[in-house]
Amino acid sequence: MMLLSLSYLTLFLSGLVSVRGEAFPYERLDVNNKALLIVDHQIGLMNYVHDIENTRFYRSVIAHATLAELFDIPVVMTTSGETGPNGPLLQEIRDMYPDAPFILRKGEIDAWDHPDVRKVVEATHRKQMIIAGIATDVCTAFLALSLRAEGYSVWANVEASGTNTPLIQEVTNAQMRDAGVHLVGINALLGYLVKDFSNPVPGGVRIYDWIEQYLPEGLMTARLFTTASGNNTF
Repeated sequence: MMLLSLSYLTLFLSGLVSVRGEAFPYERLDVNNKALLIVDHQIGLMNYVHDIENTRFYRSVIAHATLAELFDIPVVMTTSGETGPNGPLLQEIRDMYPDAPFILRKGEIDAWDHPDVRKVVEATHRKQMIIAGIATDVCTAFLALSLRAEGYSVWANVEASGTNTPLIQEVTNAQMRDAGVHLVGINALLGYLVKDFSNPVPGGVRIYDWIEQYLPEGLMTARLFTTASGNNTF
């Protein structure tokens, strides 16, 4: 009887895996179909993040923002309650895109509830959204789930989204994953966007220079690629 029960359990779990695999097949970022969303990367909210070391988190937030410029991706920025304790958007990000759509929300927790956010996202005519925000469990997850409900593909940058505890991060990432959100880090995003390291000059900026600045863990690898490119061995 025990063996029979285990067999049924195995079949049931296999079915769940199969259903999930069919529901959310592997998908790549399309160069002509993506946009970058920067959600509530505000000075006051940076202090709320404790699941990622603060210096590393700051670097990841800035790196996330630079992807739009590096790969010529439409960018949408939004903040919530700037005049209160949340504070303004990081000035470094604002300076990158002075002319990009920037929606100041007064009270909408889910950015998708603000009509101007909807309007500018729809105006990009892109269906793949790369997003990051503070906090992971609120601003990132709420928007990611709303976008999924509207038929968008969503790539959530987990390194540039932060919250107060590792437990909340884990639970929220599981929630997003179950809804078909792609959970990725900055290095994976780089790989999706570059596609081919033998042509490392998207947007006129050498990708290896970007790696040295924002992914110092890959510094030596970047230098090896630079050397190989220079002597035509790569």
